[in-house]
Amino acid sequence: MRRLLHYARPYKFLFYVSVALAILLAAIAPVRPYLIQITVDRYIAQNLLQMVIWITVIQVGILLVETLMRFAFSYLTSVLGQSVIRDMRMDVYRKIIGLNLRFFDRTPVGTLTTRTINDIEAINEIFSEGLISIVADLLTIISIIAIMLATDWRLTLITLSAFPILLIATYLFKESVNKSFFRVRNAVAALNAFVQEHLSGMVVVQSFAAEEKELHRFRQINREYRKANIDAIFAYSVFFPVVEIISALCIGLLVWYGAYEEIHQISSPGIIISFVLYINLLFRPLRTLADKFNTLQMGMVASERVFKILDNDEYVRNAGTYAPARVKGEIEFRHVWFAYNDAEYVLKDISFHVAPGQTLAIVGHTGSGKTSLISVLNRLYEIQRGEILIDGVDIRNYELSALRSRIGVVLQDVFLFSGSIYDNITLHNRDIPLERVEHAARLIGMHDFIMRLPGGYHYPVMERGTTLSLGQRQLIAFIRAILFDPSILVLDEATSSVDTESEILIQRAIDTLIRGRTSVVIAHRLSTIRKAHQIIVMDKGEIREMGTHEELLHQKGYYYRLHSMQFQQTPAES
Repeated sequence: MRRLLHYARPYKFLFYVSVALAILLAAIAPVRPYLIQITVDRYIAQNLLQMVIWITVIQVGILLVETLMRFAFSYLTSVLGQSVIRDMRMDVYRKIIGLNLRFFDRTPVGTLTTRTINDIEAINEIFSEGLISIVADLLTIISIIAIMLATDWRLTLITLSAFPILLIATYLFKESVNKSFFRVRNAVAALNAFVQEHLSGMVVVQSFAAEEKELHRFRQINREYRKANIDAIFAYSVFFPVVEIISALCIGLLVWYGAYEEIHQISSPGIIISFVLYINLLFRPLRTLADKFNTLQMGMVASERVFKILDNDEYVRNAGTYAPARVKGEIEFRHVWFAYNDAEYVLKDISFHVAPGQTLAIVGHTGSGKTSLISVLNRLYEIQRGEILIDGVDIRNYELSALRSRIGVVLQDVFLFSGSIYDNITLHNRDIPLERVEHAARLIGMHDFIMRLPGGYHYPVMERGTTLSLGQRQLIAFIRAILFDPSILVLDEATSSVDTESEILIQRAIDTLIRGRTSVVIAHRLSTIRKAHQIIVMDKGEIREMGTHEELLHQKGYYYRLHSMQFQQTPAES
């Protein structure tokens, strides 16, 4: 709660005004019943019509003032809540995009979506429906009971003698709904994670005719969500009639004892009428108080989950300050060890050196550590042991954005965002003019193809680039890499998903692009790396061989076997 209130500090004026309105609403709540009591006992009993008119006008005025105050209270608390969650959501998203990829490897995207949207929305209800509203309701209850006791303490005690039953019912309701809400929140997270994952992988589901199996799994998750909600609805369905019964019981006790006092001339008709109104005012907040406590508690649970994200220390430490305008591109790995999970090393004692402007090719079987090697180069993951140097400077001493902006990456699995082709190439950098994008596209040979699309560079790309082929997505990724003019170019299976014609275009562009740049190329097609200055052969996270194409063939080791296997299977390439 302290941390949440810290987020409200910039909006303390709204907070203080809301609290002040809560106090004023509590103070004004018993005024109208009290005025009715006076009207009945003094003015109606004595036929003072003029005073009845005046008191009615005053009541209407008080009602209008109370209505405006309730509007202001509701509006300001909602504005406060929305302001707090806007700032919190920005902090959460800023934190998420700074976390390292190890965190995303084991955290479902749907779960993070729930934390960023659903849980933060629950925190909004702490301010709009929870904390301040509970304070307002409690103050209203206290003020009404206080004036009832001051008016007639005996009648008050008799009338409210059923209160303990209400307190027990409220407690049971709160506990029941609280457990149901926990289940609802967990079910929502499970639903989000399932839907996000399976919509992204729909091509796999449909390709393997797994619709019915996945529908069955979804039905189970959805059933749990429904059951949790129904349990909460059942608690509400029981609680509110119980409150109504207890309210009726209190009014019944009031009528019974009030009639006794009236007969013995202890009380007055005005007091009886005002007490009926007091009870109605008293039970109005009591009906929702337990629900608001649950709202507060669920908001606190949601805030705990959100703060776990904010407190997560699995982010890449950006303590470096070295930020040169450009780097020469010298790369050196010194005894690098890296593991995704504890000591299960996928890179083992990796050491090599690449001079500026040279091309390094990395080959090996699937799972040999090729992609892991380039992932640690631009600090997507942190290594456990050893050093990685660029231009003789440890990459941990570089300012993170300066480091990554000097390394261009084209991955095997190209991800495109919803938006235009232009937006995907520039990544929404409006400082990059269309002319530069067109120039980069011409280098790849993609300009004519893009111009044939409806809208050209403004052609809308659907989520994940589904309106384009794999080869076209890869070519767009190449344009993106060329456009940012990197000093170091990393190509991970960059031509694996393109046809022969596209590969020829890309190979020509690569020959132009890598001239004067340090390049790290991962490829299964050995024909694409013959011109590399140095080739590393990896197996099970270790470097098995290192040398030029001719040197490695002459050694007749791992590379020779890979080369022989590939060109025996694809004799056309040889």
